[in-house]
Amino acid sequence: MSIKPRSTRLFPKAALILAAVALPAIVTAQAAPRAASTDHERLARSVYAELVNTNTMDTVGSTTRAARAMAKRFLDAGFPAEDVKILIPPGDSSKGNLIVRYHGKGGANAPKPLLLLAHLDVVAALRSDWSRDPFELQEDNGFFYGRGSADDKAMASIFVANLLQYKKEGWVPDRDLILALTAAEEGGDNNGVEWLVQNHKDLIDAAYALNEGGGGTLTGKGMDVHPQFNSIQAGEKVPENFTLTVRNPGGHSSVPRPDNAIYSLAAALVKIGRYSFPVSLNPVSREFFTQTAKLETPETAAAMRAIVANPNNAAASAKLSKDLRYASMLRTTCVATRLAGGHANNALPQTATANVNCRIVPTSSIAETQATLAKVIGDTSVKFSFTTREREKFPTSTAPINPELLSATTALTKSMWGNIPVVPGMSTGATDGRYLRAYGIPTYGVSGIFSIPGENNAHGRDEKLRTKSYYEGLDFLDKLVRKLAGGAQ
Repeated sequence: MSIKPRSTRLFPKAALILAAVALPAIVTAQAAPRAASTDHERLARSVYAELVNTNTMDTVGSTTRAARAMAKRFLDAGFPAEDVKILIPPGDSSKGNLIVRYHGKGGANAPKPLLLLAHLDVVAALRSDWSRDPFELQEDNGFFYGRGSADDKAMASIFVANLLQYKKEGWVPDRDLILALTAAEEGGDNNGVEWLVQNHKDLIDAAYALNEGGGGTLTGKGMDVHPQFNSIQAGEKVPENFTLTVRNPGGHSSVPRPDNAIYSLAAALVKIGRYSFPVSLNPVSREFFTQTAKLETPETAAAMRAIVANPNNAAASAKLSKDLRYASMLRTTCVATRLAGGHANNALPQTATANVNCRIVPTSSIAETQATLAKVIGDTSVKFSFTTREREKFPTSTAPINPELLSATTALTKSMWGNIPVVPGMSTGATDGRYLRAYGIPTYGVSGIFSIPGENNAHGRDEKLRTKSYYEGLDFLDKLVRKLAGGAQ
């Protein structure tokens, strides 16, 4: 899961903000081991290992290599060649994407397909930083270790294994299933999903998509944990980067002038840092606070109910904004992330620049955000430009979760983990789901993979995922897709 739009620069990933999630912490306690116990689970683990063991970093790796390996599995299983397509953007042979179609009953009354989306690329990992080889799936103390073990090769391997299982059983759903394993979600050029919706939308067009971004939350320590809630990511904020620039004639540093480029830019950034955008809720974030209020302390729960009833409630906003997790859910946020200025130690600065990274609520726009920042700064010497070449697109809808999906997820959650809530969420980071939503394909982050917040360390050193959670996710997504796709079981 990435928070960066189009650029070769990598920014740190923001965690998906969900109800009652604690701030990330380093987890050292052991988890209960869970070995593969069925042919289906052994197949999934084999696919998982092959994907993790394939270097798919943006710089020196190749998603094409991983896509071809998965394509071979489908062809060997008897999938027709015309239903297994490797699509590579022109001029970048390492950014291959795999599209597989599993046919349902078809016919004039067949529902639109269901899209299963996962990205193959991973964040860079240095062997010298890790306690083990990041590109070798390893099991230790109840965890799978490896780059991409959590983000996002777990879901990719699960989708692959489940489709292969359906083929083996001869199961025929009511609707087609489309698997898309894609490139460059974590950064770099030629984002697979964006390229596919622009050039091959017919191959991935669906009623809606299942993607990363959701999952279950465990509470407790080590082996003494229990499920707290399951989540569905139903929306996400839109990222955009602005470059702020101040230019000045400069001069000799021994003769300071009142209009210093660095001072002007610094003053502008201080104003941005002190500014808080107004609360702006949408159906997803409104439902998030409504459901999360049932899990929170009485004072915080009261503030959540109050903000849902009246987004202009200043007291409720102030209370919730003390928690950085909730503050980001309430509104657009903009923060300075890079700074540069001057050209010599003994010269007045002629240029000063800063990058301001904004996470814009899906009901707003880039133009509205830029206009607000310009008004807050109130200095025409500060010029705005865009850090990246192309603009992010906003979702065509901010509707709540598809009722069919919500009902199926709720029923499965209760049958597998007991009477825990299913909480809708709006990610403050970004996934490839934002491209699909912008082109009219509703997308939901749902996996059934549970973890203690922060323990997976996605994007970090020694990334890991609980073995028990992986196999539970395999079972959950298998049952969920069957239920959503219909057909005799």
